[in-house]
Amino acid sequence: MSTGDLFRQVLGHFATGLTVITVTDDTGPTGFTCQSFMSLSLEPPLVAFAPSLKSDTWPRIEKVGRGCVNFLSEGQRELGIRFAERTQDRFDGVSYSLSRSGMPVLEGALAYLDIEISDVYPGGDHYLVVAGVTDLGIVNDLDPLIFHRSVYRRGFGIV
Repeated sequence: MSTGDLFRQVLGHFATGLTVITVTDDTGPTGFTCQSFMSLSLEPPLVAFAPSLKSDTWPRIEKVGRGCVNFLSEGQRELGIRFAERTQDRFDGVSYSLSRSGMPVLEGALAYLDIEISDVYPGGDHYLVVAGVTDLGIVNDLDPLIFHRSVYRRGFGIV
């Protein structure tokens, strides 16, 4: 096993929630699944996330300079997979509303954060993006979708 494969396997033991970061630009809505997301600061409210250098969606979000972080709920496994794949129209058939800033909030998401990008740093095969929170809301009180050891999970069970 290569060092990179072992590194990926070890990091897979750290359970995370899943987000889909969305944007609407002049060509319509798009987004990508992002497991590498974290809160960074309460004062001021900042978050950080790490899109891949290979992402076809990140350049659109970066160009707009803002977006929406959707926290996925336990019933959104298919959305997590859909927005992780390279498909032409990830929003085809997906229900959503718009946040106050006009960004897509996925139906069934737990909560959302409208964000404004403040800094982007190179980080190996990803970028590290720091963004300020401009608006936020709790959408429902379902359980979160969890990603652990390369499997989508709900609590301790596999979904």
